[in-house]
Amino acid sequence: MRLNKILSSAGIASRRAADELIKQGRVEVNGRVVDALGSQADPAQDEIKVDGRRLKRTSPERRYLLVYKPRGVVSTRSDPERRPTVIDLAVSRGFSGYIYPVGRLDFDSEGLLILTNDGDFADHVSHPRHELERTYDVEVEGVPDDRDLERLRRGIVIEGRRTRPADVRKLGSFESRQGPRCRLEITIREGRNRQVRRMCDAIAHPVNRLRRIRIGPISDKRLKPGQIRELTPAEVRSLLGEKGARHVRPSSVKLKT
Repeated sequence: MRLNKILSSAGIASRRAADELIKQGRVEVNGRVVDALGSQADPAQDEIKVDGRRLKRTSPERRYLLVYKPRGVVSTRSDPERRPTVIDLAVSRGFSGYIYPVGRLDFDSEGLLILTNDGDFADHVSHPRHELERTYDVEVEGVPDDRDLERLRRGIVIEGRRTRPADVRKLGSFESRQGPRCRLEITIREGRNRQVRRMCDAIAHPVNRLRRIRIGPISDKRLKPGQIRELTPAEVRSLLGEKGARHVRPSSVKLKT
């Protein structure tokens, strides 16, 4: 079996993230570092370690968490600058076991983020080919005109490549101490680095505040910054589409009371 699939099935990371672990030389098989993509191993026979920690030969219980990430929290498992992470947040709320974020949300941004230990699920939700929508409530400086909004809808060229068409809706404008502000609802279908912020920079209306309010069909207005809950089996299946009925059994999702 391919090594990245073994790591994914063990809840270590998505397959793409597992490939990065392999390339970085952080994976060992039977005491030898394996850094070639496409390498294979036998999870029933071989001793596999990641960062010196041995993989268990039993598959972990699948976990699917929805967290409202506050501003000032990093969307990674660890941070070299020792800033608080979403994993720290999960541990402080009593969620244990190896989990990791699906995708990223900027340090200065807030809103919904999914944590899981299911690599196949993470791959499906984060892969660009599935075009899973993500919706943001964005407060920008100034008030964009119709031409600006149309540019956002058509796509903005970032680093030589145009963003995919977006849904953009003006929610309203108001006066602040720093000048006029406008709230936009922006839905994108790709996850390029700091994409929404860079799109708004391109029309000369920088983001002042950004909240992710929906991931695919999942939203939760009751969830407050720092709060976490389990996704229901129905929500997990809705994120996976038709594949969900085959991929997830209700019994595989542990619900907290």
